[in-house]
Amino acid sequence: MLDRAAGTRTLTAYRPHRLHDPERPWPETNCYVDLWIEVLSQRGYDPTAALGFTLRQDFEGDHFTFFKFPLEDLEALFGISVQELAIFDDLERHTLEQLARGRLVLIEMDGFYLPDTDGVSYRLTHPKTTIGVTALDPAQRTLSYFHNAGHFSLSGADYDGVFRKTAALAGNPDILFPYVEFAKFDAARASRDIPAEALRLLRHHWRFRPRQNPVEAFRFRFQSDATNIAARGPDFFHAYAFNTLRQLGANFGLLAEHLDWLGGACALDFAPAIVQARAIETGAKSFQFQLARAVARSRMAGLDDQLKPLTEAYALLFAQLEQTLAT
Repeated sequence: MLDRAAGTRTLTAYRPHRLHDPERPWPETNCYVDLWIEVLSQRGYDPTAALGFTLRQDFEGDHFTFFKFPLEDLEALFGISVQELAIFDDLERHTLEQLARGRLVLIEMDGFYLPDTDGVSYRLTHPKTTIGVTALDPAQRTLSYFHNAGHFSLSGADYDGVFRKTAALAGNPDILFPYVEFAKFDAARASRDIPAEALRLLRHHWRFRPRQNPVEAFRFRFQSDATNIAARGPDFFHAYAFNTLRQLGANFGLLAEHLDWLGGACALDFAPAIVQARAIETGAKSFQFQLARAVARSRMAGLDDQLKPLTEAYALLFAQLEQTLAT
């Protein structure tokens, strides 16, 4: 059994980016986007410039797109190249090699060993998540990493869990190698005109926007999902809400931030579109609260009607963007 006290569960001295302000409706989005917001900020870049891809979010039949920074956008804007790290030997050894070269190592791993999630998943459940390793000391069994909205450290048994050195994991042939990426930073390759490049990328992502209103598609699907959500209880509700309402609301909150930044940088009037994006952001949050109450009371009838304002906001948002981007 792992010793819970072995991990170092303290947040290092760190100031998160303003996109992770706890006063925002969705102060966290998903592990990959949140990680890159902080990495870009700490490298001296404004992550707001890279959020044009949020135009592409769709409803995928049972969840909203788990949106991520496209790697091509990071390269075009900031000269950052992200590649898969071939894991054919010890993960710890591979990580040390890349860190020595000045690179960030992104490990898709088991959140069970991450002390920054204490009270949520730490030593409780086994969610898949991604961390960005910035430093490690094998002799001291300590590791520093970006995760969600902050920069943290861990040690001891948690270190062993990350690098699969525990008795249950070490040498187990039935456990796959983790998926790992590494980021190479080359400031000389960054765009010399970030706003112009961001606008170019926004127009590119506009071409790949959903063909149909994804919020309307979600509203239609929710009518059949409602009974199942109520029957499966609180744990399923939280997973469902994360993959639907949080992804929807957080995505459009970030789109609003991007349009506000880009409008100022390129002298474009995105103000009407921003209003609609904010309506989706806050509307998704309100609906999540309504859904939680409905699940607790097992009263789901007619709840889908509360999504109609969000479907209308989406339609208005994209109609307004079409006018602005046509200029």
